[in-house]
Amino acid sequence: MHEAPSADELVASALAEDLGVPAASLLAGGDPSVLARDVTSSAVVPAGVRFSGVVRAREGGVVCGLPLAASVYAMLSRAAALSEPVEVYPLVAEGSAVRGGEAVAEVEGEARAVLAGERTALNLLSTLSGIATEARRWADAAGGLTVTDTRKTLPGLRALSKYAVRVGGAANHRAGLHDMVLVKDNHLRWAGGVGEAVRRARENVPGLLVEVEADTLAQAVEAVRAGADLVLLDNMDDAELAEAVSAVREAAADAGRSVRTEASGGITFERLAGIAATGVDRVSAGAITLARPLDFGLDEEDR
Repeated sequence: MHEAPSADELVASALAEDLGVPAASLLAGGDPSVLARDVTSSAVVPAGVRFSGVVRAREGGVVCGLPLAASVYAMLSRAAALSEPVEVYPLVAEGSAVRGGEAVAEVEGEARAVLAGERTALNLLSTLSGIATEARRWADAAGGLTVTDTRKTLPGLRALSKYAVRVGGAANHRAGLHDMVLVKDNHLRWAGGVGEAVRRARENVPGLLVEVEADTLAQAVEAVRAGADLVLLDNMDDAELAEAVSAVREAAADAGRSVRTEASGGITFERLAGIAATGVDRVSAGAITLARPLDFGLDEEDR
């Protein structure tokens, strides 16, 4: 069971884009006039009428984001000071695989409020379900290989994107720049080499995992000898990966410790089987969090 991260500020910003109001006003709540910002619904839909409808997947995939869709309507209901909030009733569990045409949630409430939040709720559901679907596809095809995401996420959607990756069955890499050291080629130029970069990392941020990006077999071995916890084998073909993994394990055994390996750079879904055969511990791919959104629609039930 994966708990969705808190996203009030993101939800407020997304609603504010559609309604043309400051996000802060939505967070503050208590303004019945906010629904009038949906000029089409306020002009066409009578005040006070009820909406009862169903969210359906228009294509097959993994559902992710139902709690966020509910958060959209909870915030909009508070912002508009509705006496009865719009309710979202999930019909499937978060992370469920669904077919095209399958209903995933029911939505009930004041029609103007439902329509005002429709696109924001569906955008979040579609985006996160697309990521979860791609994560499930990669994880299922990887066998025993651990598949992780990267920091290649849409700005502002990092925490939710990584949540969707977990819902889909893949794993998260570091959350950001703050929770793990990852020494890359530009860092090595300034540090003067792998050994000095690892030494500085251990000295200045003790307690954090240290990973070193290696473009060559020699760099990979040097990273192990310098004390890295993980070695990222960057832009290598399968033969180079296999050789580097073997060299890292040999160097780690000589040092009397365990060092994990990661393949990254130029990773495609079609390469998974070949990469898994190299013995590398995990693979990271930006394609997962940049996946195409899954299509959903909200349709009112016949009255």
